[in-house]
Amino acid sequence: MPRGSRPGERRGGRTAGTPNKATAEVKATAQKYTAESIQVLATIMKTGESEQARIAAARELLDRAHGKPAQSVAVGGDPNNTTPIRQIINEYVLKEPHAAAGA
Repeated sequence: MPRGSRPGERRGGRTAGTPNKATAEVKATAQKYTAESIQVLATIMKTGESEQARIAAARELLDRAHGKPAQSVAVGGDPNNTTPIRQIINEYVLKEPHAAAGA
């Protein structure tokens, strides 16, 4: 019978916070080009031939400078909508227009 892990027991993989050795070399190599890459993005932002390229370059620069903006998720729906979800399901999904709301 399988058992759960005990507190403090390692379950496989790296311990949290340990760098990934497989990608550490790639990351270190890529970091050598950071300044040059930012210059390329800035050049495209200023002189790019298409508006789309300029916007993409500007967005990349802003993401690197300030982090990506937080994404919000709406939970709970419209507070002004008082139609119970069961009634919506009955009318639009099950095609039962006069089904009781509590059924």
